Amino acid sequence: MASIADLLPVLIGYLVGSIPFGFIIVKLKTGQDIRDQHSGRTGGTNAMRAGGFWVGLLTALMDIGKGILAVYISRQFAPDAPIVHALSAVAGIVGHNYSIFLAKRDADGKIRLGGGAGGAAALGGAAGLWWPSGIIIFIAGVLVFYFVGYASATTLSVATLAFIIFLIRAIQGTSPWEYLWFAVLAQVLLVWALRPNIKRLMEGTERLHGYRARKQKNAGDSGSTPN
Repeated sequence: MASIADLLPVLIGYLVGSIPFGFIIVKLKTGQDIRDQHSGRTGGTNAMRAGGFWVGLLTALMDIGKGILAVYISRQFAPDAPIVHALSAVAGIVGHNYSIFLAKRDADGKIRLGGGAGGAAALGGAAGLWWPSGIIIFIAGVLVFYFVGYASATTLSVATLAFIIFLIRAIQGTSPWEYLWFAVLAQVLLVWALRPNIKRLMEGTERLHGYRARKQKNAGDSGSTPN
């Protein structure tokens, strides 16, 4: 049976994840509410659109830090409970996606919790559970973003890569099997948050970035050049 010592760090993980760095940084930089800009999300990608490259980068780094901190706190409360560490990392993503600090009443009078898509918080959670995974996932994510070209695919790759990493380590006996729960639940949260993007991916209308976007642009420029 779960004890208070087990549940408290999970709750704290949610509260840490709920800190809306994107909202705060964009507000300080531009005076605007990031929730009214572009996708309305508070993550690094939308922060970059709303406030520029450095605002987006700082937001992403702070969001990664939330995931790391959530796991660190859980280890102080329950050092020998890997499932608590995993669930605290998941709670950090939940907080990021559904921040209690961004509660807002919509046109129908319902309370909505704003937030991001969870990619950076998931990366931070993975790094908190085993720090080299953060480096591996970050490098792989950059490659996915550049060569695949979709921010949503990059976000989804975070949990997929985390699952592969923690599965290999669990088989080797160097990581608890409980850490796989983090990857599985993180993927569920990321897929749910990115439903509109996945729909656009299937329709072929998702915004393209990186190498493929440049290649497409160059092809268009060549095609429009008079002979």
